Amino acid sequence: MKLVLASGSRIRADLMLNAGLTFEVDPANIDERAVEEPLLKSGFPPEDLASVLAEAKADNVSERRPGDLVIGADQILAFNGERYTKPEDMDAARHQLLEFAGRTHELMSAVVISRDGEAIWRTVSIARLTMRKFTPEFVGHYLARVGEAALTSVGAYQLEGPGIQLFEKIEGDYFTVLGLPMMPLLAQLRDLKVIET
Repeated sequence: MKLVLASGSRIRADLMLNAGLTFEVDPANIDERAVEEPLLKSGFPPEDLASVLAEAKADNVSERRPGDLVIGADQILAFNGERYTKPEDMDAARHQLLEFAGRTHELMSAVVISRDGEAIWRTVSIARLTMRKFTPEFVGHYLARVGEAALTSVGAYQLEGPGIQLFEKIEGDYFTVLGLPMMPLLAQLRDLKVIET
């Protein structure tokens, strides 16, 4: 039995490596928008949507890796009752950051473990992030500094980099913000006897 991360996310892999886990990376091959479209139309809550997407990824990979434990993860950003995805371009990133300025949004990070195409464990962790008030000029300078990296995350920021300067207050687990709730994941891997107790 192998431990597998069903994600191409560098930060998720780094978090697992830094925790001392031995695993393989095998990204899921699913159309996330197709999975979530009917759920969004039915008014599915964001935290449930994150869990469904994480499970779809884990199940997709575990179906082709019999016996292996596959970790799937997904993150949803919710603001004013709306779900946000990664900005399409720098103009969208700028608009999003200005919209968030001085206000609070939530990041819902779900992680699922599947074996043989079926989820055997899941959890969702929520963080509340309040951005400080900043000027449009600051946003322009910030985006010029981080460049295309702003388009790789749902909030147009990476908390582990210059994005930390956007914030006034963060409530919740750091790993939740990064997209992989490590504490509950590690506890479950210990329960499953995958890592040392």
